[in-house]
Amino acid sequence: MNILKFAAIDIGSNAIRLIIYYVVEDVKGTIFNKNESYRVPLRLGKESFEDGHISDETIKKLVYTMTAFDCLMKVHEVITYRACATSAMRDAKNNEEIVALVKEKTGVKIEIITGQEEADFIYANHLFQSLAIERPFLYVDVGGGSTELTLFHHNKSEASTSFKIGTIRLLQDKVSEESWDEMKKWVKENCKGKKNLEIIGSGGNINQLSKMTKSRKTSELDYDVLKEIYQDLKKHTYEERISEMGLKPDRADVIVPAAEIFLNIMRWSDAEVINVPKTGMGDGVIRKLYQEHRSK
Repeated sequence: MNILKFAAIDIGSNAIRLIIYYVVEDVKGTIFNKNESYRVPLRLGKESFEDGHISDETIKKLVYTMTAFDCLMKVHEVITYRACATSAMRDAKNNEEIVALVKEKTGVKIEIITGQEEADFIYANHLFQSLAIERPFLYVDVGGGSTELTLFHHNKSEASTSFKIGTIRLLQDKVSEESWDEMKKWVKENCKGKKNLEIIGSGGNINQLSKMTKSRKTSELDYDVLKEIYQDLKKHTYEERISEMGLKPDRADVIVPAAEIFLNIMRWSDAEVINVPKTGMGDGVIRKLYQEHRSK
């Protein structure tokens, strides 16, 4: 038996996550097990989408976070990792300066990836092996700065794109009607004629929305239930969502626009159900790292 440890750092617009997997190789096959997961609510998108620039104070906090993650990876004896930054870092004018500073101060190398690369990591998750692969699925990853959409059918990617429509952008009123129209057009054109289409939802917000259903026996969330939860959230103030509904402060605001995005996509695609497998980009990064390790 051989046990290997890999790590992925997902530098998003609303939070930064470190996940550590141990991969077991033996005669029975390969098993992927999530060992640890850490989340820091550092909201890079708040400044990046508002000013196009990430401040020195926030950069300092990012350096602290990467220092901590580097120490954790060393304690866990991780053999290799990838740190991937998405929409907020893509939009920041000082992103190259930030990447260089983090590398100098912590040794952690950050890669700023495209929306298509995010979709490729999602596909690496092999989510569809546990689903009815003969039916079409629309993968929807809602982040703080962007939403990635990938249409799968017969276990293959048919179309993929990224839109600058995210929860933080919506809170800051940084999403134009044209962007909504473009997303609506893409969904309708690519999902037209796809019978029994289901949505696969990704991101911390859809995971939280799934937890808020009355029955947690299923990973599925249908349109009417999601709409009911959304309307209930809208009735409560930000403070009430924290004190009465038990949401984290950095979740209590973004969860409402996230629900709006998912509801819109469900309407446009005629999908009645969202499947919530609770895997994301970081999990796909781990599988890619393992494939690269094996190829060597």
